Amino acid sequence: MRRPEGFEPPSAPDEADGPADPPAGRAPLGDRLRGLAARAERKRSTGGESVGDDAPTGPVPVVAPAPAGPGRPAPSDAAEPARIDPAPGSADESRRRAHDARRAARRASAERRRVERSEVRRFTRRSRHRRATWIAVGAVTVLLVASVAVAVFSPLLSLQQIRVEGTDRVDAAQVQAAVDDQLGTPLALIDFGRLTTDLEQFPLIASYVTETAPPHTLVIRVTERQPIATVAAGDGFELVDPAGIVVQWLDARQDGVPLVDVGGAALDGTAYRSAAEVLLALPVTLRSTVDTVTASTADDVTLTLTTGEQVVWGSADQSERKAQVLAGLIADQAKRDPAASVEFDVSAPDNGIIRTR
Repeated sequence: MRRPEGFEPPSAPDEADGPADPPAGRAPLGDRLRGLAARAERKRSTGGESVGDDAPTGPVPVVAPAPAGPGRPAPSDAAEPARIDPAPGSADESRRRAHDARRAARRASAERRRVERSEVRRFTRRSRHRRATWIAVGAVTVLLVASVAVAVFSPLLSLQQIRVEGTDRVDAAQVQAAVDDQLGTPLALIDFGRLTTDLEQFPLIASYVTETAPPHTLVIRVTERQPIATVAAGDGFELVDPAGIVVQWLDARQDGVPLVDVGGAALDGTAYRSAAEVLLALPVTLRSTVDTVTASTADDVTLTLTTGEQVVWGSADQSERKAQVLAGLIADQAKRDPAASVEFDVSAPDNGIIRTR
C-alpha cells in the first residue's frame, strides 16, 4: 500500500505578512483530507487492493462553507464554551429558601423543647401525685397503728368495771369477785380463756356472753340452768336441769316441777335422759299438768298427771308427735266423761288409745 501523497506540510505563517494564502491550483487542506478519506473507504470496499496515484477516482465534491447570511452568525474558527447566565432573582430565591430552612429548623427546635418541657412537667406532676399518695398511705398506717397501740396498751381504755346480768340463783357479787383479777387490763387484752375458767366454778351458769362497753366496762350476761325435774334426795329434793345438773337443793318439793323417779339410776344415765327429753317435748301448759315421771329404762317412760290419769309414753322417739296426740286425747276425754279414771297410750303416736281403768 502506497502512502498517499500530493500535499506538503504547511509552513509556518509569517507573522509580519499575516496568514499566507493557499498555493494557487491546489485545493484547500480540508478538501484534500476529505479526498484521502474517500480513497481509503474505496480501498476497504475493494478488498484491500492498492490503488495508485494514477488510478482514476471519482470526483470529490468541494463543499464550501456556508456563507454568512442575514440573521445567521458567521462561523468562528475557535469554539467558545457555552455560558449560562443565571436567571434573574435566583440569588434572592436561594437566600429566601435558606431563610425558610433556618426558620423551620428554629420552629422544630422550639417544638422539641416545648415537648420536652411538657414531658418533664408531666413526669414531675406524676411523681408528686405518687409521692403524695405514699405519704397519705403512710400517714393513715401510722394513725391506725397508733390507734391500735392506744387501744391495746393505753390505760385510757382499761377495764375498771365488771357488770353481771341475768342472775337469779347465782350471786352476781360472787361472779364479779371471781373475775375481778383482770381489772386494770386494757379491754383489748382481756383474757377470755381465763374468764371462762373463773366462771366454771358456778355450776348454775349454763352459758354466758360478754360485751365490752368502752371505755372501762365489761358486761357478762349469764344464762342460768333451769330445773326441769325434781329428784328425791334423802330427806329433801333436788332441782335438776335437763343435763342432770343439780340446780338447787330443797327441803320440800317445789310445786310445778315434776318428780322424776328413775329407780335409783344415775342422773346421767339413759333413763333420766329419756324422761328429760319427754318433758322438754311437752308444751308448757301440758308440762305443768304432769305430776310424776317414772322411767325404769329408756323405752319405758310413764307420766302421771295431776288429775290422776296415766300416760304410757314408751321411748323418747317422736316425742313432739306424741305430745300432740296426747293433747288431743285429753281434750276428747274432757268432752266425753271428765270424771272417769282413764289411761292414755301414745306409745304408738299413729294410734292413740284411751283406756278406762
